[in-house]
Amino acid sequence: MIIGIGTDIIEIKRIEEAIKKNSRFIKKCFTEKERILFKEKKNKIQTIAATFAAKEAVAKALGTGFRNFEFYDIEILRDKKGKPLVFLYRNAKEILKKFKRPQVLVSISHCKDYAIAYAVIEGEEIHESM
Repeated sequence: MIIGIGTDIIEIKRIEEAIKKNSRFIKKCFTEKERILFKEKKNKIQTIAATFAAKEAVAKALGTGFRNFEFYDIEILRDKKGKPLVFLYRNAKEILKKFKRPQVLVSISHCKDYAIAYAVIEGEEIHESM
């Protein structure tokens, strides 16, 4: 069953400006593994913006937005073929504990000016026996 869906679109220029304006932006919003990914991708602003959009989409799919957890509690990495992978930590992970076998899927795309992400969370309800 679908637990939640979320989407986000962002102007890449906004992320670029945030990075220039606040030297701690990258460290505040992204995990160490994400920052390594960005270095491997030569710190392309499109990759950073798309990852940011993916985090927003996942937060929306969780049904909470960024309440009671931080940006770095959602981690967006890539497999060897470039497919985005989602890892949840701390309170973001706790939200899904009421479901069996939850799976968070995300799709990311970008062009010159915009990055977009779409997230779906699937799982099964846990039925308590009496």
